[in-house]
Amino acid sequence: MDLQQELNKVGGFKNLDLLAKQVVEGFIAGMHKSPFHGFSAEFAEHKIYNQGESTKHIDWKLFAKTDKLYTKRYDEETNLRCHLIIDNSSSMHYPEMSLFSIDKLNKIAFSALASASLMHILKKQRDTVGLSVYSNAYDFYAPEKGSERHYHMLLHQLGELVQSKPESKQTETYTYLHQIAEKIHRRSLVFLFTDMFQTETNEEKLFEALRHLKHNKHEVVLFHVFDKAKELMFDFDNSPRRFIDVETGEHINLYAENIKENYEKAVNKYFNDIKLKCGQYKINYVEADVNKGFNAVLSTFMVERQKFL
Repeated sequence: MDLQQELNKVGGFKNLDLLAKQVVEGFIAGMHKSPFHGFSAEFAEHKIYNQGESTKHIDWKLFAKTDKLYTKRYDEETNLRCHLIIDNSSSMHYPEMSLFSIDKLNKIAFSALASASLMHILKKQRDTVGLSVYSNAYDFYAPEKGSERHYHMLLHQLGELVQSKPESKQTETYTYLHQIAEKIHRRSLVFLFTDMFQTETNEEKLFEALRHLKHNKHEVVLFHVFDKAKELMFDFDNSPRRFIDVETGEHINLYAENIKENYEKAVNKYFNDIKLKCGQYKINYVEADVNKGFNAVLSTFMVERQKFL
């Protein structure tokens, strides 16, 4: 089935599981160009050998092929727990579109397909995954589980997200991150998909909440999801336009060229401040441009997983 055709269906994703599988397979096919060279075919059954571990499970055949030490994994091993968090405020549904293609996704569709792709890898690795969704309320929570039924329930929820059109849903991300942090009890990898657009920007409260997410030795990755051309570079033609805040309904009429320079400076400063703060709080910040595909998300996951185990 063609990925482009499947993504192009009206009303969201018809087969999110299939799309996620194809995204992951495409990523793995390209791994030979990356630091994971030689590891792509076997990655589901191996983990990197850490100095000091027992050598009895080292896969010497794989060592001969890759010149790197990996140990075989067994079903009884305690595997990774992962919790995915998605911001479903109105701004995440920008740009508004009725047709999706692999090269044309809005922020919520990107986050849903990225999450489904991570879930596909987690399922293959026999890891457990949970999901939280928030907007102007804590919309959905599922704890980390590894069953087939749980996996399909989460896929259904991700599909529903893409089809939902929340009207004027503002959010105070920090409020819900505190609530989510209270629910994740066992050490987990936590991935947050958000555009970081808050109605009331309170960086101190936001980063207090992110720090709360890191308690119990959780590792936190912030995937900053945005449309780089439109939201950072302000790439619009110079015809008169009305720009509407989808969360408050406020609007302004202007020529893009008149404010482009000041806009870029302000947004660049805001994004750079977020990066610096993430560095200070030891939160892994990853830029996720909706127009650049999923390699940044999946390669970050692979690196974080190896560090975590």
